[in-house]
Amino acid sequence: MVVEVCANSYLSALNAQRAGAHRIELCSELVIGGITPSYGLIKRVVQSVSIPVFALIRPRSGNFTYSDDEFEIMKYDIAVCKEMGCAGIVSGLLNQDNSIDFERTKTLVDLERPLPFTFHRAFDWVTDPRMALQQLIELGVDRVLTSGQERSSEEGIALLSELKAYAEGRIGILPGGGINPNNVHRFKQAGFTEIHVSASTTEVVNEPPRIPMNSKKFFNETLAVYSDKNSIAAIVSAFK
Repeated sequence: MVVEVCANSYLSALNAQRAGAHRIELCSELVIGGITPSYGLIKRVVQSVSIPVFALIRPRSGNFTYSDDEFEIMKYDIAVCKEMGCAGIVSGLLNQDNSIDFERTKTLVDLERPLPFTFHRAFDWVTDPRMALQQLIELGVDRVLTSGQERSSEEGIALLSELKAYAEGRIGILPGGGINPNNVHRFKQAGFTEIHVSASTTEVVNEPPRIPMNSKKFFNETLAVYSDKNSIAAIVSAFK
């Protein structure tokens, strides 16, 4: 079995290789589902590990329906990741109705060739997973990272197995979400040859700060977070 580790830092990437993982999906900010890592992190990891490094291309948290400007950022990020030696790309785009954004996904797949393309867990939001899988096959996507449209891939193993049977030989199904030492045998028994894990742990490194730097109100994937033009203008005006 190929074990892909979702690594959110340089240390995580090193630990993945040291532990015998076969591939890394490199990202930042797992607490919000992962976003594109910094160029410095990508470069350092690619230089330091010998296993393939796939970069997550996701310009922000929240939904997977992107503006034209965000789409241009994604294209630029893919070009830079290729230049820095990434072995593959992980990304995904949806329309407002949560169907596959076929044309713009095709643009990204074409742009990142000849590298392999993984369509990430945006797939778990699509309303018709079977139709969506067929579209991704038509697009030439190499694999789909999915929990089987459940909170964990263990809960979604029935759909995962169904998708695997349909996709056989045409696209890979990569189970991910909640896979751990206690349930990994279920995926091996079901015939999956790849799994995706974060194997995350936590460590207390300092006391709670007097002034926190995070905001609980932003940890909601139904929100679009951006800087308000009117508020900025009011601040600039007041400062003058």
